[in-house]
Amino acid sequence: MSRPLRIDAVLVQAVIAGALSFAHLHDLAEAAGQTGWKAWAYPVSVDLLLVAVWRRLRTERSRMAWFWFLVALVASLGANIATAGLLDLDHVPAWLRILVAGWPALAFLGGTLLAHSPTPVADQVPVPPAPAPDPEPTPEREPITAREPAPALPEASAPAVPPALIDHARKVATEHRTRTGTDIDTATLRARLGVPEDLAGAIAAQLA
Repeated sequence: MSRPLRIDAVLVQAVIAGALSFAHLHDLAEAAGQTGWKAWAYPVSVDLLLVAVWRRLRTERSRMAWFWFLVALVASLGANIATAGLLDLDHVPAWLRILVAGWPALAFLGGTLLAHSPTPVADQVPVPPAPAPDPEPTPEREPITAREPAPALPEASAPAVPPALIDHARKVATEHRTRTGTDIDTATLRARLGVPEDLAGAIAAQLA
């Protein structure tokens, strides 16, 4: 026995309201200069943005979701009010033409942000922790034996100093002694010659 067909009053009311809102958005877009298929695409973009926002609000009550909900609601409600005789659709003002022309970019931005924003923490699937590895058997300890001391490293030999550099260093040391009355120290000699510290020490040792 077949079940009798029941008409859902709420569904009928939603279809009628959606059709009227769809027509109002189309009429406003057409009056603002969007003709042909573009005028029909405007109500589709508004309704799809409302659907995307509603799906996000069911799982996440964020400020971004509420913002785009208000944007889509104002676009839909504003079009319905504008076609109620408050505006002359034969002479649409320039600001309304600008809003209608800029709506596709705004709707695309909102849909992209809603579709690609991070998933709420509550909706993420928890990843089970990896099982702990089996403990490895403890190796047997070897008897502790006395270790032989490590051989001493040979001391680094002093760098070779070219004779010409020694002669130049003697002139610098003599000039310093004549000017200050004291022997030149290694730091000053190194600064005057511009050589590394170890090389300056080797030169100072030969000048002593």
